[in-house]
Amino acid sequence: MMLRASFALALLAAASVASFSSAPAQAQNRTTTGAIVGGVTGAVVGGAVTGSGTGALVGGAVGAGTGAAIGAQSDRNRRARSYYFWRRGNCYLRQSNGRVVQVNRRNCR
Repeated sequence: MMLRASFALALLAAASVASFSSAPAQAQNRTTTGAIVGGVTGAVVGGAVTGSGTGALVGGAVGAGTGAAIGAQSDRNRRARSYYFWRRGNCYLRQSNGRVVQVNRRNCR
């Protein structure tokens, strides 16, 4: 009976994660998504390992915290990307806000 309940919970978790991943990429907040996915995964693993609701609760809390931390770091890294690149003999800088500006050629060397 417990195996059937764990399987149903895992199926419900997979369905909820699939519904979040169908949103447009610009609308997703990686911190929130990481917390949700981590919490659900942690709850499933915690419940399956211990066989109790307390294990699922603790696993969900730990998974949500870890997922939120990883998602927040991913958000920070995505915003901080700026780099120089060559295109058709000119040097450009892609800024962290997404703009591309032409800069002096010696920056690309």
